[in-house]
Amino acid sequence: MRRLSQIILLLALGFNLYSQSPHGEELSIACDDCHNPKGWTLESGNYTFSHNSTQFPLEGMHQEVNCKNCHKSLVFSRAESECISCHTDMHYQTVGPECDRCHTPKSWIVNNITDIHQQGRFPLVGAHYTADCYQCHPSASLLKFEPLGIECFDCHQQDYMSATQPNHVEGNFSTDCFDCHSVSAFTWRSSGFNHAFFPLTAGHAINDCKQCHTGPDFSGLSTECYTCHQDDYTSTTNPSHLATDFSTTCTECHTTNPGWKPADFRQHDALYFPIYSGEHGGEWNSCTECHLNTSNYASFTCIDCHEHNQTEMDDEHEGIGGYAYNSLACLECHPTGDSEGSFNHSATNFPLTGAHVNANCKECHPEFYTGTSTYCFDCHTDDYNQSINPNHLAADIQTTCDECHTTEPGWIPASFDIHNEYYELTGAHASNEVNCYDCHAGNYTNTPNTCAICHNNAYNQTTNPNHIEANIPNICEECHTTVPGWKPALFEIHDSYYPLTGAHATMPDCFDCHGGNYSNTPNVCAECHTDDFNQTTNPNHLAIGIENVCEECHTTIPDWKPAAFPVHNEYYVIQGAHTAFANDCFACHEGNYNNTPNECYGCHADDFNQTNDPPHASAQFPTDCELCHTQVAWEPSTFNHDGLYFPIYSGKHRDEWNSCTDCHLNPGNYAVFSCIDCHEHNQTDMIDEHQDVNDYVYNSIACLDCHPDGEGDKKMFKEIK
Repeated sequence: MRRLSQIILLLALGFNLYSQSPHGEELSIACDDCHNPKGWTLESGNYTFSHNSTQFPLEGMHQEVNCKNCHKSLVFSRAESECISCHTDMHYQTVGPECDRCHTPKSWIVNNITDIHQQGRFPLVGAHYTADCYQCHPSASLLKFEPLGIECFDCHQQDYMSATQPNHVEGNFSTDCFDCHSVSAFTWRSSGFNHAFFPLTAGHAINDCKQCHTGPDFSGLSTECYTCHQDDYTSTTNPSHLATDFSTTCTECHTTNPGWKPADFRQHDALYFPIYSGEHGGEWNSCTECHLNTSNYASFTCIDCHEHNQTEMDDEHEGIGGYAYNSLACLECHPTGDSEGSFNHSATNFPLTGAHVNANCKECHPEFYTGTSTYCFDCHTDDYNQSINPNHLAADIQTTCDECHTTEPGWIPASFDIHNEYYELTGAHASNEVNCYDCHAGNYTNTPNTCAICHNNAYNQTTNPNHIEANIPNICEECHTTVPGWKPALFEIHDSYYPLTGAHATMPDCFDCHGGNYSNTPNVCAECHTDDFNQTTNPNHLAIGIENVCEECHTTIPDWKPAAFPVHNEYYVIQGAHTAFANDCFACHEGNYNNTPNECYGCHADDFNQTNDPPHASAQFPTDCELCHTQVAWEPSTFNHDGLYFPIYSGKHRDEWNSCTDCHLNPGNYAVFSCIDCHEHNQTDMIDEHQDVNDYVYNSIACLDCHPDGEGDKKMFKEIK
């Protein structure tokens, strides 16, 4: 009977082996494609299965790898095809999980790092192309390549701070290095410097900054021509600018054309004599036609050109007292070059312009022509005192009338260059398109100086956003400047409506969130980030049913990371030893949150396979770890030894052993056990005790056959007998 039971047991085991493949249900190929009758051991070259028929052809180094390195569970369908599933991320999650972006199956060595870099967000050009990786990536020796800022200033702040030619800090230079430097250059030469504040055109279009910036730094230069060209002014002899007391405002006559020519001296008409207008306009080609002595342009001639021969002039001026045939006499009576004579007021210290041209001499010179004041206020005191719009006395406006008024009739139009002393005009207020009447409406005495009083209609009518409905304070200057159109506008009270933190605080443009509509912008994450939610694949938020309440896991820190996952227990309960690294998601997920196993063996296969006491693999222990272990620790562990094999936690053997090796003397094979090497089992006593038992044998197998529950009676033996 005992032999029959053993045969039945062997048949059952054999049937179980053939009915349950260790390779899983999905493997449909025949066993003899890989195995042969000599044994289950798979030797290289003995199998006909081609890995190229799978979705993962073996290339390069993968051809030399032992199957078990990838297929540790022997269930081949469980093997992942992503590199990260087999290979540890040596870059510490700094370059992403797609290893094949840089590596190939042939070798881990990357020979085209520079080319790969060109595909990123900072292509290497200029000096960056030849730079050593370690200069930018200080952790490169550890194979860590943390994302770096791509703005020049992020890496070159020290260069900016230490620059002395020019001193960037003192000069308040822009920290946007592109304003002056080129990223494709190999030096810091500032060929791209934006010199728009003083356009370098024509003669100023020079490449050597030192020609103008001769000092220790590049700041503080005057934009007045005379500052740099004083020597040109004083050394000019044709005409002599010094001798003729020419204006030092060079732009009145010259442009930036090289050589100062052609020069236009249209001030000649107002200061000396009309040669660009009137009778003499277009009648001359060169200054030397009138100024015969080029060393003295104060000397001129009228009688050496045109029809001015003495005989004709004498006849024409017959009967005119004081007539003389010389150039000075001509100018005295013909100061404008017209044929009708007049007194040349331009030869005095007070040229007549505007309303003064038509004034009666007696109005200004009631008694004498000498000693008359040229100071406006001396003649126009009554006008000053009686002005009420604005009241010059009340507003304490200075009596230097020519600072605001010209000689145009009625004193209007008038400028007000000292306006900033009363109310600073900036932005749109300073535009030439703005007329004084636009703000003052003809009343210059009680004009308000608060934005809201003038712009109340703009406040009330604004709909994007609706200022009244949103209860925005009507203190316009808190958000707006005088830049035309009220834009760009600040909104420093934004946090009163929606706090801007993290990535929201660094958004460069309000349009990114508001899309031009500031009235109905949602304040719930999901409404703006629906696409992010739907397109997220790691983990796939839609597939696993994560609620789109973004703030439960994410903050506004850029890139949504780090993210919490307080609902983790709804998917897998973290308890016991797992709580020690509950904040280190990578420890379990290794960057892949979609296919993380939720069975112990999925993560602890190595622990299972490498355990020797007892050897789980060779003893064919079940891979359901929780049958013996808990999540608190692997030890102490329970094992249903009583139900599966032999009662050691109950019955006679309870508390009679300390270690598995008390019975399993061969730790390499737990199928071997001993009964006769413990307790009272000495051979002499056992033989005496079993004298009436047929076929008694003193060995452990015999003990187990008769005493399967470890009890001392002979119940089992009697049943078999």
